[in-house]
Amino acid sequence: MTLTTDAPQREVPPADARVTRLSPANLPRLLIPVAVGAVMWFIPAPAGVEPDAWHLLAIFVATIIAVIARPLPMGAVSMIAIALIMVTGTLTPGEALSGFSNGTIWMIVTAFMISRAVIKSGLGMRIALYFLSKIGGRTLGVAYALGVADLLIAPATPSSTARAGGIIFPITRSISSAYGSEPDTPQSSRKIGSYLTLTAYQVNCVTSAMFVTAMAANPLVVQFAADQGITITWGSWALAAIVPGLLSLALVPAVLYKIFPPEITKTPETKATAKAELAALGKPTLPEIAVTGTLVMLLFLWTVGDMVWGISATTGALIGLSVLLLVGALTWEDVKSEKGAWDTLVWFAALVMMASFLNSLGFIPWLSDQVGGMLGGLSWFWAFLALSLIYFFSHYLFASATAHVSAMYATFLAVAIVAGTPPMFAALALGFISSLWTSLTHYASGPAPVLFGAGYTTLNQWWRYGLIIGLMNLTLWMTVGGLWLRVLGHW
Repeated sequence: MTLTTDAPQREVPPADARVTRLSPANLPRLLIPVAVGAVMWFIPAPAGVEPDAWHLLAIFVATIIAVIARPLPMGAVSMIAIALIMVTGTLTPGEALSGFSNGTIWMIVTAFMISRAVIKSGLGMRIALYFLSKIGGRTLGVAYALGVADLLIAPATPSSTARAGGIIFPITRSISSAYGSEPDTPQSSRKIGSYLTLTAYQVNCVTSAMFVTAMAANPLVVQFAADQGITITWGSWALAAIVPGLLSLALVPAVLYKIFPPEITKTPETKATAKAELAALGKPTLPEIAVTGTLVMLLFLWTVGDMVWGISATTGALIGLSVLLLVGALTWEDVKSEKGAWDTLVWFAALVMMASFLNSLGFIPWLSDQVGGMLGGLSWFWAFLALSLIYFFSHYLFASATAHVSAMYATFLAVAIVAGTPPMFAALALGFISSLWTSLTHYASGPAPVLFGAGYTTLNQWWRYGLIIGLMNLTLWMTVGGLWLRVLGHW
């Protein structure tokens, strides 16, 4: 039994990777957003909306539909959108390219590169093996060990797919195979593989909500909130999420163990194997020590750096990257080859730019006034509860958290504020939901098709237990989390 080598598994590439260029087969996927955008462009702008704002909305809506339909990779769609904005004169070239100078974007791009060092150095695997060696003697212990490993890696891993698919899932797959639990056969899958796979995914949904740098869409939330005058720092997000997050992490493995129990409950070989592999790894290597020290420094800077020394989260991230380059834990070739980071830079810059100008050109305030008028008569509590439920369950319609946040977060935040919801409370709560909703479906986020595609769970199981855990987490974060936000003075 080995935990550090990849067990055989079906290769499930990310959805965006399946489309690399336009072809006759996916031409209809392009025609739909083009048609929608063209129709909106030529419809006269409603009273109170400037023509430039309406035209930008047409391009923005078409871009979001294209991100969902995927006629081309998201980065390519974003570049085309930027070009259209320039060509049509909707914004000046400087305005259209302003997203590339956004500090929040560079923080998340840098965090992608730092996460590469966590994986490359072997630190991520060592952390997982350590906790397995301590509490991996039972199946429930294995689930908690992997959950703790995910939690510790999350602050420096903005790709939830890399975290769940690159570190946690290979271990999960190896353990399952070692106990004769193979995919695609219900009798075999239910031994242990189904439970561990589903738990690993649901835990990832929670850890993604706990840190700005734990999921790629979270910095979008921070930026969209900032556009409406609400400042969310790395530390304030982490502090607000720590209580409901830890409670969710404590409950998710136990609840799934109760409602979706594995047949194998004791795993002594896992604990023994983890100890043996840790021993084989020997003492931490210099790259591991360097990465560990850098992560500690980063967490310190992200938490208090701005308050004490005026060092922003972006500056801290760049300092951390510089340290890793100086000590050789990362090379410049590593930085250049981190495709996920550069891809994120492109689509992030485009979406942030469009959303920001929709706000500054007056469309978001206008729309929030219109929707807010419909909620007239409701207290802010009930209005926000209704908005939260709509925001959460609408993720059934999205295959990307980024697309969903881009399409709805700014508007729902503005409407919540108009309805009287305390701004910071609304911004954080909707931000947390923007990760928690990924529990619902097998296409809800990047890790979903990877773990579901392994074949350990049926579609019915994934959706049923995803809904149960999703509702449980939503309830916890809105009640216990809401009270914690009250203690912090956010409402």
